[in-house]
Amino acid sequence: MSNGRQAGTNPNPARSREELLRRNPVFESFFHAEAPRLAEACKEMSRRFLTGGRLLAFGHGSAATDAEHVSVEFVHPVIVGKRALPALDVGPDFERRLPVLLRPQDMVMGFASPGGDEAVERSLKAAREAGALTFALTGEAGEHPFAAPDEDPFIVQEIFEVLYHVLWETVHVFFEHREQGHDVGGSSFLYPFLGRGEQPLEAVVGEVQGSMLQKMRETNRLRALAAETEAERISVAAGGISERLRAGGKIIAFGNGGSATDANDLAADCVDPPCGLRPVPAVSLSFEPANVTAIANDIGPGAIFARQLIAHARPEDAAVAFSTSGGSKNILSALAEARKRGLLTVAILGYDGGRVLAEGLADHTIVVRSDYIPRIQEVQASIYHTLRRLIDGPPRKTG
Repeated sequence: MSNGRQAGTNPNPARSREELLRRNPVFESFFHAEAPRLAEACKEMSRRFLTGGRLLAFGHGSAATDAEHVSVEFVHPVIVGKRALPALDVGPDFERRLPVLLRPQDMVMGFASPGGDEAVERSLKAAREAGALTFALTGEAGEHPFAAPDEDPFIVQEIFEVLYHVLWETVHVFFEHREQGHDVGGSSFLYPFLGRGEQPLEAVVGEVQGSMLQKMRETNRLRALAAETEAERISVAAGGISERLRAGGKIIAFGNGGSATDANDLAADCVDPPCGLRPVPAVSLSFEPANVTAIANDIGPGAIFARQLIAHARPEDAAVAFSTSGGSKNILSALAEARKRGLLTVAILGYDGGRVLAEGLADHTIVVRSDYIPRIQEVQASIYHTLRRLIDGPPRKTG
């Protein structure tokens, strides 16, 4: 019954469409203003990486999931042939851990909600004084500070995801250019303007600014496409999840890699929501490293989510799977297990939806139709944030 309507839902695709489209002008304005200094920052990052520097990221609450995403993005590159770069999520106790771990050649990225975080500000200030290159997202303490570009914390977080994605993509160009002179190797398909003619780094800075804007516009194009093709699916899925919550259920989210951080973020946005939204019960199976590693070691990686579902799932729950490919074995197994146990199943996918869509393995499928993982994840963030705005649960208990 893929994408079928659930009894009692009241889908409002116009609201979903409006939520998605209102992001595009904010993204356009932000990256037009910030592309020049982001390009310069990438140039310095390449120098630091090549001299042994690491990227250390941290934050609290939902902002901590951005630190998780930065770590996996740099350490486990999605482009074949790209090197693993040293990056680390410092963890929630970053004020104690960062001074012990920090080296002067490092880069430090502190994430905070638009309302600010004094602990993040203090840590960034101390890191900058120690010689690190610092990014404040949001805040004023970093060498590269970024104020909130919008009042909506969901939109702010999505913009910063594009920001660190383009930093990752662009830093490869600079250090490959430094190492290889005019031959940019595996980055040539991302940056054809570099060609094989040797260029000074200053010229590369100028060129990558335009490339950053192209990447942002591709994200906006995919988001606009999703607004046209997926708005009703988002609304119907939100209605189905809301029914489960009102029946006493919870959201169970899961995904791999960057999608794991999306699952973690959705769960955080449910239990401790911004924007005056009502808290709703949610857990992320990706946020259980001891269980994930135990199951992967003892049974196999294909069982890491299904095994946890056996322990946690109840028929009134809703399972939300994140997958860029739609074909990961552990996602397929988990969706099958969730269905067997009577859960509502929702899948947020990329590419063409993969096996999940082709074989009708989820009740609701929402697809970002692209074959490039960073752009898929960026639009998926807009989708699950829109979904979060639309879902509702039982009233808060009083007295």
